[in-house]
Amino acid sequence: MLLPNKTRTKICGITRLEDLRAVVDAGADALGFVFYPPSPRSLTPEAAAPLIAAMPPFVTSVGLFVNASLEELQAVIKLAPIQLLQFHGDESAQECHRLASAVNRPFIRAFRVKPDTSAADLLECEIEYQAASPLFQGLLLDTFVDSFGGSGKVFDWSLIPKELAPRVVLSGGLSVQNATDAVVGVRPFAVDISSGVELSKGVKDAAKVRAFVQAVRLADSMQDNQN
Repeated sequence: MLLPNKTRTKICGITRLEDLRAVVDAGADALGFVFYPPSPRSLTPEAAAPLIAAMPPFVTSVGLFVNASLEELQAVIKLAPIQLLQFHGDESAQECHRLASAVNRPFIRAFRVKPDTSAADLLECEIEYQAASPLFQGLLLDTFVDSFGGSGKVFDWSLIPKELAPRVVLSGGLSVQNATDAVVGVRPFAVDISSGVELSKGVKDAAKVRAFVQAVRLADSMQDNQN
């Protein structure tokens, strides 16, 4: 008997303990914490520490970094020992490996998809990072915008090669309204959302979070019925 598909869900931009608890209660698999000062959702290591301490077992803590120095990364890990790094800036494959190795953490790499991005570009990027580091765990696909961090905008999902989709984290403009279609259409390993489940920047809407996770589960059940 085949096990049911389960698309993992990551809720990013956690800044408050009550939001963390609501997201965990909704059934999210991973929580994202932003360590990029220009972001309205950014946390200091001191502010993140009690949130990381409140994380339950088997839910992954992910730290988002943009062109951070090793010293900045180490300062976060020392106080708020996140489990997985998410590099969202201009870091090269070699730089990602150097930083991740120094703090002994696996990482995912954000690829900011442009209108002229091709399927071959995505596959080549994955191969490059796989070759550069055994700590690389996959690509997070987001929409290219001029600023760093999450875009809140959808890109053309048809660009994602079918052979790559089961290994990627799909991000960029996801919402309660389009989550089911996104999972059914792309069949990613995971989905990542931030602004789509907020009351205001950095403040989550518990009802939207529950509805988003339920929309992803609906897509999973639809896929199981097709198999």
